[in-house]
Amino acid sequence: MPKELLHCYRLGCGQKFDPEENQEDSCTFHAGQPVFHDAYKGWSCCNKKCTDFTEFLNIRGCSSSFHSNEKPPEPEKPVVDKSKADEVIVVRPPVQESLPRPPLTTPLTTLKTEISPSVKQQLETLQKSDDSSDQIVGDGTPPIGTTCKNGGCKASYEGIQSVDDQCLHHPGFPVFHEGMKFWSCCVKRTSDFNAFLDQAGCSSGKHVWFKKESKAGVKCRYDWHQTGSHVVVSVFAKKYDPFKSFVKLNPIRLVIHSYFPESDGSFDLDLELVGVVNVDQSSVSMLGTKIEVKLKKAEVGAWKNLNIPKTSVQSETSTDKPEDIPSTLESRVDAVDLSDL
Repeated sequence: MPKELLHCYRLGCGQKFDPEENQEDSCTFHAGQPVFHDAYKGWSCCNKKCTDFTEFLNIRGCSSSFHSNEKPPEPEKPVVDKSKADEVIVVRPPVQESLPRPPLTTPLTTLKTEISPSVKQQLETLQKSDDSSDQIVGDGTPPIGTTCKNGGCKASYEGIQSVDDQCLHHPGFPVFHEGMKFWSCCVKRTSDFNAFLDQAGCSSGKHVWFKKESKAGVKCRYDWHQTGSHVVVSVFAKKYDPFKSFVKLNPIRLVIHSYFPESDGSFDLDLELVGVVNVDQSSVSMLGTKIEVKLKKAEVGAWKNLNIPKTSVQSETSTDKPEDIPSTLESRVDAVDLSDL
């Protein structure tokens, strides 16, 4: 009759043994506990780790002793109170009192500005262009080679005889709309950009050799986004003077002034902010394509809007446009400065 073999319950062993042949070194096992962490599997007693579960089961034990037929005690299960089975636990964030809102008339602070090299390079290019194109020679005549400033005219000043030459130009402004290119004054549409540039002017007059001074406001697009700790306001602009532009701030008011030397105009934005900001921890970056204002929130929370509309003030741009703009043109078009082409 075969002998009855017993099962060894030591961790890492799992073999069957004959009690009569059980020796002091018969069982090889792990004295610690299995550890599973960050996809690794191993034993706390010998620090042997692997990622494969089969390889983990085959890790040889680090201790030896007699086989044991005693089952290890099972871990105690927590006692469940069935009387509270239907209880709903509601977790609410701690209620914080809102910061007091300071008056709108709180003194403004001019924020320290970080100016990128690309903005400085744009300004230097504008200054050189103004010096070369608007220079008056001796008796008040423009230098030879100065181009006419009227739209669509390609004539250059070649001497006193150029003053009496007829100037064919477009008094309107260039419009790019739904793939078509045309002038607002004569509406000769084309899809080819070179053909658009070669269109002869629809009006005649005298050449204009110097830029007309304009104090009109400049239209700029601005947008904003937020993170948990900051609100970022971006004014998209090019060819502005970073040294004559500035950003002022108080806890609930933002004032942005950007000056454009090419048109001698400016874009101004004056907003009453929805939330309260920390002035000392806010900053400004003047980049090649935008002015970026990073506002530090004074209290945690999402803003539904950037500003309170009834108190926001934005400069209106007064520009003289021809009355014969086509009625089919949408209210928003893309106008392009062709003076450098």
